[in-house]
Amino acid sequence: MTTGPLPLRTRLRPRPAPAPRRGVRAVFRGPLAGALCGLLLASGCGVLPGGGDDEPPVTVMTWAPLRTTGTNAPGMTAMARAYERWVNAGGGIGGRELRVLVCDEGNESVAAAECARRAVREKAVAVVGSYSEQDAAIFSPISLAGIPYLGGYGITHEEFVNPDSYPVNGGLPALIAAQGAQLAPDCDRVALVRPEGVTGDTWPDLLRAGLRGAGGKGEVVDLPVPVASSDYTPQAGQVLDRLAPAPAARRCVSVALGDSTAAFVDSFRRVAPSSGTGAGGTEAGTGGTEAGATPAVRVGSVLGSVSQRLVDRSGGASGPYEGAAVTGWYPPASDPRWATMKKVITRHAFGDNAIDPADAGVQTTWIAYTALRRIVESLGEGPVTARTVRDALDKGTKVSTGGLTPTLSWGDDYARSVIGYPRTANTRVTHLEVRDGQLVAAQGTGVGPGATGDAREALESEPTGSGGRE
Repeated sequence: MTTGPLPLRTRLRPRPAPAPRRGVRAVFRGPLAGALCGLLLASGCGVLPGGGDDEPPVTVMTWAPLRTTGTNAPGMTAMARAYERWVNAGGGIGGRELRVLVCDEGNESVAAAECARRAVREKAVAVVGSYSEQDAAIFSPISLAGIPYLGGYGITHEEFVNPDSYPVNGGLPALIAAQGAQLAPDCDRVALVRPEGVTGDTWPDLLRAGLRGAGGKGEVVDLPVPVASSDYTPQAGQVLDRLAPAPAARRCVSVALGDSTAAFVDSFRRVAPSSGTGAGGTEAGTGGTEAGATPAVRVGSVLGSVSQRLVDRSGGASGPYEGAAVTGWYPPASDPRWATMKKVITRHAFGDNAIDPADAGVQTTWIAYTALRRIVESLGEGPVTARTVRDALDKGTKVSTGGLTPTLSWGDDYARSVIGYPRTANTRVTHLEVRDGQLVAAQGTGVGPGATGDAREALESEPTGSGGRE
């Protein structure tokens, strides 16, 4: 559970001076040290935990793509900065100053590798709450240095198999599987629109596993598309063509393109006849009676590709996302369990509009820093290094997030470890929907999933078919 500010009697220890300070503690050893300690205790003065005023800060790094033509996540680095200001204003972590480094990962391997190398140079004890699709570039430097990767966004498969990774959610694999379960009652055919490349190659099988695990018999059509395009008209036409074999009003499209989702849905809305997106169940065209009219297609997506901000700027209840099925990892942003995070944003982000409390990256960063705080506090007065932080993670130190996730732990004997995704500590998912222009918890229908679920079974299902391609 996230705790409030530390007691006022705890103060931050200043950073060490640039010049070496060897021998400072040695001067006060022996009888003189004992006498000084006795005077301090007699006067009622306490001694700060951690070993002295030359205690270095707890240095961590958060990276994310900030100014690319693809998916950007500036809210993650901004949330990290706000958390730093908040925790230091309350006395730090166990009396230690928190020092947050941020880095623009650039969504390309050279920049990502440089971020990782900088974390090594700066002696970061962890990389926390970060986003990168460049798994080879980031893991090689930090793994060699023994730096743990705590609470990454969950975009790559490597985050769930690499022993240096400690994820706080089930990643995109869990969301795609949960999307299948959410669409199962309504869809006989689902077109999965996802990025080209190996990152999403397993997604069709996961979507199918989710569909069938929820009792659906829907077929999955895989449509990998280039990211960072401003016009998806040809691909939108392909979706309509490949959904055609399904019965009317049983056609669905699941779009998981990150920041490019809006561009695809805009193109799809232009290609599809009136009412061609949304909740489905009605004929498109004028009253659905026009000869040859295409039935409405239900839209699905995942949190991170669809947000409340996107719904708002797309027309709210009258826009293309009304009725959309959206899967996420955490409770909706309106849930009171996010209250502390929202207060921190209000008081310590200084109006930074990059931080959206409903953004999945912002939420993941908050949870990752919550985990970091608990791990550092568990070390007591001992040294805080990459090695000690990793040891605390590996021994199974439990982390409570105030109900935002299940209790997190990454010890070898942790029961939630998932076959095929051995680093997974949390397979909980949430089912959301856009209702009256608001992204809210899905309403149970008796045949569909309720507001929460678990993606473990779907994640462990054996892949079937050829990835959904026809």
